[in-house]
Amino acid sequence: MDFTLPETALAVQEGVRAIGARYDHAYWSRLEEEHRFPWEVWTDLADGGWLGLTVPEEYGGGGQGMLELAVACETLAASGGTGGTFLYVLTPGFGATTLARHGSEEQKKRLLPGLASGGTQFCMALTEPDAGSDALRIRTRAVRDGGDFVINGQKIWISGLENADWMIAITRTVPAEEAKPRTSGFTLFLVDVKEAVAAGTLQYTPIPKLGSNVVTSSQVFFDDVRVPAENVLGEVDGGFAVLWDVLNPERILAAAGGVGTADAALDVAVRYAKERQVFGRPIGANQGIQFPLAQIKAKTELGRLMTYKAAWLFDRGLPCHAETNIAKLTGAQVGWEAANQAFQTFGGMAYSKEYPVERLFRDSRIARNIPVAEELVLAHIGTQVLGLPRSY
Repeated sequence: MDFTLPETALAVQEGVRAIGARYDHAYWSRLEEEHRFPWEVWTDLADGGWLGLTVPEEYGGGGQGMLELAVACETLAASGGTGGTFLYVLTPGFGATTLARHGSEEQKKRLLPGLASGGTQFCMALTEPDAGSDALRIRTRAVRDGGDFVINGQKIWISGLENADWMIAITRTVPAEEAKPRTSGFTLFLVDVKEAVAAGTLQYTPIPKLGSNVVTSSQVFFDDVRVPAENVLGEVDGGFAVLWDVLNPERILAAAGGVGTADAALDVAVRYAKERQVFGRPIGANQGIQFPLAQIKAKTELGRLMTYKAAWLFDRGLPCHAETNIAKLTGAQVGWEAANQAFQTFGGMAYSKEYPVERLFRDSRIARNIPVAEELVLAHIGTQVLGLPRSY
């Protein structure tokens, strides 16, 4: 058993860290205030090849795996760009990783080069206002019409749509009440976002939100969105198997973002605890400050190990549902705990926007609710790992 990161992952870590060093906390806080996408960071990551890591080399990418992508995401978050986790979840995660595994040859040739270069952005649309966490109950419907499918329905909390060229839309081609088994009847589509918006069949409304405003999240309306059958991702009615290869990377990258957020919050808190003098000594000398930070450091390293393990299993095609859930649970929890403890370390000054703590605090909290609620993760561990009876 070797816990040393491979040279490929170390190169990613070094490259992304060098880019992150160009953009300090003030940069990310300014963009948060302006609700502006970090185009400068995006361009630098694209130019360095750090966005197309999971695109196969024959399409211009790095030919790497989920481990390298998780390291990139973690490193960007650790630099202070905690909201930048979405940069890796949306396009490299939803777009490149899914297409590389499940796209047709025509789809790969058409889309992967743009994903490798950073010239193409993706989003994914699953969550619905009425279904919520019960993904099997989504009602967005796709109906065949000649050589096309026509999509109608609603989605909510769809992030990155304003910059996306393409959307992976998860639909029902068999209504939930008719599907047997319940996981059948799903079909995933590649929707040309700009084309549908221009046609007036796809509309979206940004949702005002507490944090991570470097990426917009929206409510989305499908009104006879027409998609050619060649844009089906995977098989008609058989999309649930593809969906797992969307959701597992999402959870791994969310976990990596949480671990990176914990690193960023710890760095800010430790620096302040060394410099801030009260009662004639640094506050970091007080065990009431020191021990909670030390505890979070230990939890951060545990979260990092589970994130890497989940990515390692995914790359080898091994079962990893439990590991991705555990990684997401621990990464989200330690990211939030670190930001919360950084807030406590700064005392009243944490409330000031002079420091990045309030932004880290806001960015980190949502990770315990998305991309899957903490309670559902615990239910999965309880029933599927421990074998306890279901409550429903």
